[in-house]
Amino acid sequence: MDEKEIERLLDKFDKSSLKNFELTQDDFKLSLSKRDSADRLVSTPQATEVVDNDSVHHESSRPAAPKDDQPSADETEKPDDVEEITAPLVGVVYFAPDPDKPPYKKQGDKVNKGDVVCVIEAMKMINEVKSEVSGTISNVLVKDGSMVEYGQPIFQVTKG
Repeated sequence: MDEKEIERLLDKFDKSSLKNFELTQDDFKLSLSKRDSADRLVSTPQATEVVDNDSVHHESSRPAAPKDDQPSADETEKPDDVEEITAPLVGVVYFAPDPDKPPYKKQGDKVNKGDVVCVIEAMKMINEVKSEVSGTISNVLVKDGSMVEYGQPIFQVTKG
């Protein structure tokens, strides 16, 4: 499937009343999903932290550089048996395939290498995020519906 065909499909899907569309052709898979405007979170550059009662944190600004020989917070807080699942692209992260469906994975769930843990919407395309490690999700680092940057940690996974 070439770029023109994908653009044509996106245009038709955008104008249609469909909420979800999936196309599989040989080794090519395209999944499209529309979210209601109420489900979207608008991120502003001025926001530095969003905290809710579920202890899920999202920081849109990076921590200050460490001074002198002090280790950064990432180096001191992340034990050797903890790996991070990071965002492979910039976009809006969703923990469930649809707002009315259960999340792919949540804190405390077991995850295997290759499992889908969330999706990221970028340019009206839904991209699956798969785990690179096996273990237990020990921490969810961003809020559902928040904007993530390339390489930003989304989950912490305790190996084992």
